[in-house]
Amino acid sequence: MLDLKLLRSDPDGVREALRRRGADRVLEDVLAADGRRREIVHKYETTRAEQNAVSKQIGGAPPDERETLLERARRLKAEVEALDEQRKEADEQLEMVAAALPNLPHPDVPVGSSDEDNVELRTWGTPREIPDARDHLDIGRLLGVIDTDRASRASGSRFGYLLGDLVHLEFALVRFAFDRLTPHGFTPVLPPVLVRREVMFGAGDLPGDEAQYYVTQDGLYLTGTSEQALAALHMDEELASGELPLRYTAFSSCFRREAGTYGRDTRGIFRVHQFDKVEMFSFAHPEASWDELDFLVAREEELLQALEIPYRAMDVCTGELGAKAARKIDLEAWFPGQARYREVTSASNCTDYQSRRLSIKVRTEDRKELVHTLNATAVTGRFIIAILENFQEPDGSVTVPEVLRPYLPNQLKRIGG
Repeated sequence: MLDLKLLRSDPDGVREALRRRGADRVLEDVLAADGRRREIVHKYETTRAEQNAVSKQIGGAPPDERETLLERARRLKAEVEALDEQRKEADEQLEMVAAALPNLPHPDVPVGSSDEDNVELRTWGTPREIPDARDHLDIGRLLGVIDTDRASRASGSRFGYLLGDLVHLEFALVRFAFDRLTPHGFTPVLPPVLVRREVMFGAGDLPGDEAQYYVTQDGLYLTGTSEQALAALHMDEELASGELPLRYTAFSSCFRREAGTYGRDTRGIFRVHQFDKVEMFSFAHPEASWDELDFLVAREEELLQALEIPYRAMDVCTGELGAKAARKIDLEAWFPGQARYREVTSASNCTDYQSRRLSIKVRTEDRKELVHTLNATAVTGRFIIAILENFQEPDGSVTVPEVLRPYLPNQLKRIGG
């Protein structure tokens, strides 16, 4: 949620920033709702002050004036009560329309409407030349480690069974990520994957993203990423400046409807309704959050480089940011089976957008202010796909990246073959 004081003091600056995201029209609704609320608040406070003044006069008034004052006090009391209800309704209306505003983009974020407008920042590694490269599903079926047909019968489309050595590979990636991240000050977490609506709202996923799985009987949402539960870890808390940055890394299953992607990536397990992920999350001092974003991206690149997977870093354009992010950097791995780069990690600085909703502050010597929150992917199931495609051999087997072998049974060097 944006700072209403900023909206009032610099509406033109906010309007221009939102225009870059194509969301400036929403601002007019917010300013109008804020104007109505301020008018009601002013009238409420004026009427209440008049009520208090009349009440003070009653005790010392002559008997012939007292009844008039009492009648006036009763009338003012009714007006104050009615205005108080109007004030509460205006507060709710303002909060509802203000919640629809996205975060203000960083000035350096490229303007655009689709991923074609993202800007390449750098590349790493040289893609292998693999004649007649198979995609991950063909490889998985050949080796008997991916089964989407039976998963479809069990659960419907966009699900898959991982079998055998691929299961060991996933947990090798998880252990590898934790071992690489904990020396950098990340506290490991196993978070809840069911959270309340106020957490989803606080994390910035509601309103606007109703494509979440909702358990109606319990009023809980299945999380699409552990970021949501991690953002709520310090909700309604006041952190000491010396504690920051607080860094966490969590493993969880994630659940997404993938609404709006009908017909896209239906083959295999690239875009599925359920997947596992190791996530990074930071609570940072406002003055240090952009350095923290660079730090998180560096950790993502460190993991991909250790796995020897070629990738490119992309500065995500305004149209692809998502409501809560002020800036987002994607890493796209090379997928030989598709002959193109595809996103495997994202790192975002959400500034104070989430902490304002969740009321998470940092205490310094002379003041309190909202912390900045950041999130970044460590590893996901897409890393498995990237390994299958980048390390496939002519005989159909897959060489295991050397850094993962210590985590596998019998130091497994190859899947299949």
